[in-house]
Amino acid sequence: MSLVCAICNEVPEHPCISPVSNHVFERRLIEKYIAENGTDPMNGQPLSEEQLVDIKVTHPIRPKAPSATSIPAILKSLQDEWDAVMLHSFTLRQQLQTTRQELSHALYQHDAACRVIARLNKEVTAAREALATLKPQAGLVTPQAVPASQPSAAGAGGEPMEISEQVGMTPEIIQKLQDKATILTTERKKRGKTVPEELVRAEDLSKYRQVASHAGLHSASVPGILALDVCPSDTNKVLTGGADKNVVVFDKSEEQIVVTLKGHTKKVTSVIFHPSQSMVFSASPDATIRVWSVTGGNCVQVVRAHEAGVTGLSLHATGDYLLSSSEDQYWAFSDIQTGRVLTKVTDESAGCALTCAQFHPDGLIFGTGTADSQIKIWDLKERTNVANFPGHSGPVTSIAFSENGYYLATGAQDSSVKLWDLRKLKNFKTITLDNNYEVKSLVFDQSGTYLAVGGSDIRVYICKQWSEVLNFTDHTGLVTGVAFGENAKFLTSAGMDRSLRFYSL
Repeated sequence: MSLVCAICNEVPEHPCISPVSNHVFERRLIEKYIAENGTDPMNGQPLSEEQLVDIKVTHPIRPKAPSATSIPAILKSLQDEWDAVMLHSFTLRQQLQTTRQELSHALYQHDAACRVIARLNKEVTAAREALATLKPQAGLVTPQAVPASQPSAAGAGGEPMEISEQVGMTPEIIQKLQDKATILTTERKKRGKTVPEELVRAEDLSKYRQVASHAGLHSASVPGILALDVCPSDTNKVLTGGADKNVVVFDKSEEQIVVTLKGHTKKVTSVIFHPSQSMVFSASPDATIRVWSVTGGNCVQVVRAHEAGVTGLSLHATGDYLLSSSEDQYWAFSDIQTGRVLTKVTDESAGCALTCAQFHPDGLIFGTGTADSQIKIWDLKERTNVANFPGHSGPVTSIAFSENGYYLATGAQDSSVKLWDLRKLKNFKTITLDNNYEVKSLVFDQSGTYLAVGGSDIRVYICKQWSEVLNFTDHTGLVTGVAFGENAKFLTSAGMDRSLRFYSL
């Protein structure tokens, strides 16, 4: 049975019947008619919406429109539907493209935000490090300002005394230095002139050959190792400072880097191991001296003793104080625990940059080299210049005291090494090297039996006879550092060819 609306003659979606005329209507149409006329459209009798009775049937299927009863009409209908689908697909693709652009923009903004956050974090870290550096230096502000504010024509003899008193060169510190010197002198007298039995003999030393070479410690982009030291308590540990601004602790037995210490803003020109603590020191032309923890791998103290590049570094025998020299013409004596400068002195009559510095084994006197070829010996307690050794004709590049404290070896840019007797205050031996030979490093072994010279090559001399027992030319660049192992069991060197080399039997 098909139901047809009496008004529109089509199958109704919501059929209902009028009890007045018993005709079927589309509810939507009959309601509108009743609202306008209030009667049944078939017989004109009064009719209300409440009187309409819904007919419950399954969902009616509308007959196809006459236009869809032929094949061409059906094809057109399908074409219309296909066109509608394509238009809808096109709209979706446009929406997808817009969404992708929005996502790309969001990712770009996220990346930019990450970069800003990283830069801010870096600035915060730098600010914290600067703050940490300034805290221990807070006490230095006034002392450092004193010499600058005083006229340069004033006598140099009085000013250092005032400065040292202000920053803390106290009688207790002086007594501590004296007590240590007394102990060291007593120990040296007990040893006398005896040579340790374990010390390698000269005939065995002459047989040394290169046994290892390591070139990966420092960056290849800024090649060159500029400083070298061997740990006194564990000679397997070697310390290097490079042109890449890094300090590296290397384990000789494991043949691997223990830690790389970063913080200097310029090349590292001096490095020292602490004899008993897991601590190392470094100096740089960036005018700072840094104290590093090897175990922590971080900088624990920054000593700002100079206003120009630091050229020399030496650790006092107590292990508590550092001596430094600088291009600002001053030498400084600093406390490594607090980072404070205890005294800072210059020879104003000379008016010349200092190129190196080294403590005497007793720690009460020390030597400095100058850019005008002078070697100056200073009394630490009195802060006075007690002796001068002229003789070189170029800037002094390295100085070294022998273990017995009697001899001083000096090298300069005149292709020579001079030996000085500290008791007679005179030059007793000059080792003339090849023309244009550059001396960069001098070091005695711990017993004072051998002297190693590093520069254009490596040479080892036996003391007293001052005869050459070794010569190595393995480095392809200038040798900047040499050091002996315990009892001269091995020799190590570093150079501008970026390599760290070891020599032994």
